[in-house]
Amino acid sequence: MTKKIAVLPGDGIGPEIVAEAVKVIECLRREYELDVEMEEGLVGGAAIDATGGPLPQETLALAKASDAILLGAVGGYKWESLDISIRPEKGLLGLRSELALFSNLRPAILYPQLASASSLKAEIVSGLDIMIVRELTGGIYFGQPRGIRTLENGERQGYNTLIYKESEIERIGRSAFEIAQKRGKRLCSIDKANVLECTELWREVMINISKDYPDVELSHMYVDNAAMQLVRAPKQFDVMVTTNMFGDILSDCAAMLTGSIGMLPSASLDANGKGMYEPIHGSAPDIAGKDIANPIATILSVAMMLRYTFDEFEMADSIEQGVNSVLDANYRTADIYTDGMRKVGTAEMGDAIVSAIIRNMWNKAGGESSGSDRNCVRGGNFSNDQD
Repeated sequence: MTKKIAVLPGDGIGPEIVAEAVKVIECLRREYELDVEMEEGLVGGAAIDATGGPLPQETLALAKASDAILLGAVGGYKWESLDISIRPEKGLLGLRSELALFSNLRPAILYPQLASASSLKAEIVSGLDIMIVRELTGGIYFGQPRGIRTLENGERQGYNTLIYKESEIERIGRSAFEIAQKRGKRLCSIDKANVLECTELWREVMINISKDYPDVELSHMYVDNAAMQLVRAPKQFDVMVTTNMFGDILSDCAAMLTGSIGMLPSASLDANGKGMYEPIHGSAPDIAGKDIANPIATILSVAMMLRYTFDEFEMADSIEQGVNSVLDANYRTADIYTDGMRKVGTAEMGDAIVSAIIRNMWNKAGGESSGSDRNCVRGGNFSNDQD
């Protein structure tokens, strides 16, 4: 049965990096007979410009009707003056909320070819492989009441509410325990239970549900210590689970251990495995349109899509092997470039990865491909193209 992917390029470098991910999907359609169709939609600033809002009903309907969503990035300087209620980021938050994408998976993996690009010494980060599981639809980003009010003395006050129900904590906790079972069977729950009652409850729930996963070692750590430990000794972690805001901060911190935020994909899943897949970085409007953005995180997001939503493990492996091959061949975008490497742009990196996937398939099969490098790097056809 044909699966449907909603493609939402978004803003800034979003359209450029998504175009390279689409090349990979089109290649897999030709070479692996991946049975998917794609349709493009508007979100974020691009949607504001076209429709007046960051998440048009047409886009939300497309996302709900699709089996998976591939997202680029949203936001930019152009829309920062808008009221917070209609800024581009509200489109992203709306998708997460409307689709109940509560479990955000953010791997932090250091490719051995990029050990020298990390901000830490190679002996500290070599072999790094962490999975951060971030609760995505609750916490302080969604809690009510919230806003800015004027006090009796005329002073303005901003306020937000950190709130989690037991059921929300249990849901993300079970997701993290199940992921830990498939990895190193170690789960570290990150909270601030010494000062925040909400995360005191978080810790209590995690301890309670751990009884159902006796094969997983559960530990706890305060978020400030976790940030320090990520820099001091990051390889002590296997799977980390935490709240929306703490996960947002810690995953970006972990990203820099890998050499570049441009290398890291993410998945946001609902209870049935439907997901939205996106790089963890932002729209980078300062480099948009310059063909210098790193598309690898977006391409690796496709690998996560194939693994977590479509159960196409061989195809997911082929993408990751293709990225490895290109890094072995010393291809580097500007963010991971060092002297002696081959510096390439966004499109050339995407083409190189597609070619590597094909070559690896030829070598594995020992025969001919059904397509060609040239055909696979043309890009994709959408049923609803946007300029």
